[in-house]
Amino acid sequence: MIIPVRCFTCGKLIADKWEIFTQRIQQEGEKNTNKILDDIGLKRYCCRRMLISHVPLLKPISEFSQKG
Repeated sequence: MIIPVRCFTCGKLIADKWEIFTQRIQQEGEKNTNKILDDIGLKRYCCRRMLISHVPLLKPISEFSQKG
């Protein structure tokens, strides 16, 4: 649903890197995710997995919430 605060495997803080990662993918149109993750400072594959495999579902699910 929301990006995890820490990597499940090693415990490194990753939530602060999510916004930078998505901005570079969407706004700048970069296709090389390896370069982006290297620039952000994620060297371990477990941390990389956390950002690459994350599916942002908060907005689509909130459309189904009951209102008033």
